[in-house]
Amino acid sequence: MTRKEHYQVILNYFRKAMPVVTTELEFGSAFQLLCATMLSAQCTDKRVNLVTPALFAAYPTANELAKATADEVLQYVKSVSYPNSKARHLVQMAQMLVNDFNGQVPDTMEALTKLPGVGRKTANVMLAVWFARSAMPVDTHVFRVSHRLGLVPASANTPRKVEEQLVKHIPASELSQAHHWLLLHGRYVCTSRAPKCVTCELNEICKHKES
Repeated sequence: MTRKEHYQVILNYFRKAMPVVTTELEFGSAFQLLCATMLSAQCTDKRVNLVTPALFAAYPTANELAKATADEVLQYVKSVSYPNSKARHLVQMAQMLVNDFNGQVPDTMEALTKLPGVGRKTANVMLAVWFARSAMPVDTHVFRVSHRLGLVPASANTPRKVEEQLVKHIPASELSQAHHWLLLHGRYVCTSRAPKCVTCELNEICKHKES
């Protein structure tokens, strides 16, 4: 099977299995999605969704959050991973939005990654989910599943290299949707520990079962 055919089999499966997908983070604006995505780094969406309602009630926009201190924000996010640095980055991010972007979340990779605490993955989430752009955020789930399913070579050993491979082989019109397919497959089926290989319908073409 050629790489193109391999991709086609996997994409056809996801098209049928998950025709409608989106992020599991809960938000009501671009600013709130940005905050939630920053908080989700190395943390579950479920945990983030537990803390953001109170956070967003206290700081619904960048203008309010920019006036807060990191210690004040920490009280809302202390149950997520790396709470101190995330609280600090949230405040710094909001301050830059107010000072440099008129309080609005920018819509380019270059501008987004200038924001404190915003890396390429978070920026790609914003582009894909909020701005409906063709983008491939690579988190730990996407990274793991891409390798296990043989979508990327072993030499794609960084998130950026995985992103480049997936962008090369997945149609631009489906790229953002494919991000959710791979992420959700990794979250619920192809888990890091004890993946559900026996019930996985992609088991026959999966590289992981051979290891």
